[in-house]
Amino acid sequence: MAKTSTSDTPKRKPNPALMKPVKPDEKLALIVGSTPLPRGEMTKKLWDYIKKHGLQDATKKTLINADDNLKAVFNGKKQVTMFEMTKLVSSHVSAT
Repeated sequence: MAKTSTSDTPKRKPNPALMKPVKPDEKLALIVGSTPLPRGEMTKKLWDYIKKHGLQDATKKTLINADDNLKAVFNGKKQVTMFEMTKLVSSHVSAT
């Protein structure tokens, strides 16, 4: 049986909506910076911040514990789920 190379499989095209830069508001800018970024890059920076500060819940990995900067983005909540986080972050960005 011959091995198929990865070049045989079609490349997944990025969603154009995720590639369009968005501008974070001043609360989110404290975490990801103030320059417009594609949503995917913004999410990566957000996760880098969460990991750097040890904010992912140790027992239930789908929960994010907020520090003061994240609490402002999470509308004052001390803890949110990953899915809720995405929704809350979306309210802090605007199209460029």
